[in-house]
Order: sequence, then structure tokens, then C-alpha cells
Amino acid sequence: MLKRQNPSLTHHWADLLPLIPAPRTHAWEELPRRRSVGSRSTAPPPRSPRTAQASLAEGNADHMGTSAVQSRTIAFIGLGIMGSPMAANLVRAGHTVVGHNRSRPPVDRLVEAGGRAADSVAAAVAGADVVITMLPADPQVTEVVLGESGVLAHARPGTLVIDMSSVSPRTAVAIAEAGRDKGVRVLDAPVSGGEAGAVEAVLSIMVGGDAADFAEAEPLFGALGTTVVHVGPHGAGQTVKAANQLIVAVNIQALAEAVVFLEKAGADLPSALEVLGGGLAGSTVLARKKDSMLNRDFKPGFRIDLHHKDMGIVTDAARATGAVLPLGALTAQLMTSARAHGDGPLDHSALLRGVERLSGRAAE
Repeated sequence: MLKRQNPSLTHHWADLLPLIPAPRTHAWEELPRRRSVGSRSTAPPPRSPRTAQASLAEGNADHMGTSAVQSRTIAFIGLGIMGSPMAANLVRAGHTVVGHNRSRPPVDRLVEAGGRAADSVAAAVAGADVVITMLPADPQVTEVVLGESGVLAHARPGTLVIDMSSVSPRTAVAIAEAGRDKGVRVLDAPVSGGEAGAVEAVLSIMVGGDAADFAEAEPLFGALGTTVVHVGPHGAGQTVKAANQLIVAVNIQALAEAVVFLEKAGADLPSALEVLGGGLAGSTVLARKKDSMLNRDFKPGFRIDLHHKDMGIVTDAARATGAVLPLGALTAQLMTSARAHGDGPLDHSALLRGVERLSGRAAE
């Protein structure tokens, strides 16, 4: 499954990454794809939809091929909306998962699913073969991995640290360099697919780092996603994730504008979205977000606050590399406006509310 990386990407990374500005500290659905196998793609087997709670409750091994995967001891730090079902899926795949989280309830749920609890990062990391972090943003990742009581301070030499958070490429490279100094191997492996993708283990995983480390981690990624691709050296995974977030944000904004346009024109909205989904305008964003917009149900699967953070990463990285992103810059501003109106805690499909406000309609 190792995908040949682009030589030109490798050639330019050393020059480009140091130029990327430090991430903003202000307040990260992504789209599951098919697993890439060499130059071919094969569709994953159908999975029955499961709730996050059901995923945590199931302790038996199933379609993940447990018998073919060597069991490892994994420290999993960050059991939020994404991390909790991901950790549970690793338990279901036959691994020993030791979880740590800032709040206790997610840790207790992991224990109920067959995992173990740790009261600190140090306790979670002790004895771990692999450490996975799934945290909100650069400040949290930096503190947990590089802090005095963090991962690198307690991990054994040779440990594989996989940061699956969404952070800036610059942060990913800094962590990799710090890990090298400690004799610890590092991969940046952000994901796309949102909460549903995490629960159903159909995430898309874009991995930056050394090819040998990617090959070692690949069986673990197979328990979490259906598209796992090595995209280049350290930091490349985060750059691809930034591009993913750019595409998703612009798609959601376009869908929101179409919804308001259709409603104001008097079209039957459910019927209109159904037919649009069957044509060239169809997308995973439309399929996954149309119900949220139809029902004005913006329960967060991926919060505007986090997507706002990601758009900051995109615009900063684009400025450093000289890429001009007109639609990206405008969408980033609309995301900022949504937060200013108090919509930050809502799902990013709530960009619809901003279009409604601009169109003279009170947001519901």
C-alpha cells in the first residue's frame, strides 16, 4: 500500500517548510475515500453504520482482520469526538490501548470498551510501542508532545509517535526534529472523514514521514481508515490535510449559498438537493451535510471553531509558499464571521446561517 511519493515534493520541502509562519493560537469533515493500493484504488467493503457509543461498546474483533495484525501497546492521548472511536477501533483490532484525556469520562468509556486508563501522559506513554495523539490544535500538541511532562520526555528510544491531529506543517516538522534528537520516530498523519468516518473506521489518512516508519504503522492505520497514503516527508501530511480543509470549506460554503438561493426562488429544497446530488454537482459534502441544512440541525460533527483554525493554517502556508487562494481567503473570512456571530461551537454546515444573514433572513 506504500504509495510512491512525488520526488519534486521531497525536493522542495526543506526550502518551503521553514518559511511557514507559526500557527495562530486562536481557535479542525471530511471526506472518506477509497484505499489506494499502488496506482490503483479498490472500494472498501460496505460497513454498517454504527453510533460512537456502539463502537466503544463492541469489544470483539471483526472486519479489521485482527488475526493478521501484530498486537501492540498503544498510548492514545486525546479521546475527543474523533479520538474516542479511533481508540475503540484499535482495541477492537486486538491492540492494548492505554488512554489519557484531559477529562475523565472518555477514558472510562475506553475502559468499558476493553482499553486501559492512564492518569497522565507519562503513565500512558510508559511501556508503549506506539503513541498516538489526537488533539485540537498546535498549542495542545506542542504541550503534550514537547512539554516537560510530555510524550518525548517519557517515551522510550525507538518508540513510534504518530500525531493524527491537524496542525501546521511547521509544527509537524518541529516535532519530528525533536523526536529525532530523543531517538523517537515521528509521523504526522492527520485524518479526513469526521466523526462518522472515525466511528465506522473509514477515515482517509494522509501520512508524512519516513517510508519505513509508515510501513510499520500501516497495519494500525488499517484499523482506522480505508484510504491510507504516504504523501511525502515530515510535514507533508499536514500540508495535504490543509488542502483537504480548503476544499471542504469552499464546498460547504457553496452548498449553503445554493440552499439559500433555492429557497428564495421557491424551489422544493429536498427534491432540488436530491437531483443535484445525482449530477456533476454531487459530492460527499452534499450527501453528508444536506440533512443538517434541511433540518437546521447543526450538532457538531466538526466545529466551526476547529475549521476556522484550519483555515488559518491554509492561509498562512499559502502566503509562505506564494500560492494565491482567492476563494480560500474569502471562505476563511466567512468562517471568522460565523464565529463572531457565536456559531463557533456549531457544525461547519452552520455556514448556512451566515449566508442567511447576508440574504436578509434571520438565521434559525
